[in-house]
Amino acid sequence: MSVTGVGFQLHDTPEALAEVVAARVLEAARRAIAARGRFVLVAAGGRTPLQVYARLARACSDWSRWLVLHGDERCLPVNDPERNSHAIAAVWLDPVALPPNKHLPIPAELGAEPAARRYAELIAPLLPFDLVLLGMGEDGHTASLFPGHTMPEGEALTMAVHQAPKPPADRVSLTPGALAAGREALVLVSGAGKRKALARWRAGASLPVARVAEAAGAEVLVDAAAWG
Repeated sequence: MSVTGVGFQLHDTPEALAEVVAARVLEAARRAIAARGRFVLVAAGGRTPLQVYARLARACSDWSRWLVLHGDERCLPVNDPERNSHAIAAVWLDPVALPPNKHLPIPAELGAEPAARRYAELIAPLLPFDLVLLGMGEDGHTASLFPGHTMPEGEALTMAVHQAPKPPADRVSLTPGALAAGREALVLVSGAGKRKALARWRAGASLPVARVAEAAGAEVLVDAAAWG
């Protein structure tokens, strides 16, 4: 199944979806490490990918060869449990003892603009990323790219986000161009709450997730509840 060149892959349950995605991540890591000696992953925030990260925590890999980046972050204190970096570390990175210098969180505690500038400098030498994981919100957003917000064009890698429709209002996000700058990209869509946005996407609506997925040539993995 495809919409504007983006392929959709349907799975029966959230658990089946998470199993497939975890296996895809591990296989991408194996190939990247064999070819280039490291694996650069842009991790998705939110709840849906946590099932994937929990499965990675039980897997075996040469974690010293991984570099884990983030697609977006909320401007909250470093140890706030609502931060993507905190949640991912708790579920996956801490259990596998990923070396601290292999996890590169967005320093969003500095404020949106300073954090965006610093993160752009940090990730620029790591292009192209090996794999970009993305989720989709109930409004069709991905990372912290929200409908109705202006997105930068050109070579910018990061952007400050203000007045986000979900708290906190201030965030940092990779730009559409940066999220599309990967060798592979996977979009995870799970749960009945995503059904309306997914239907709009399939009908051709210009949602942020659609824009990024098309630019990245992403595969979209969907569970039955979201597909309807």
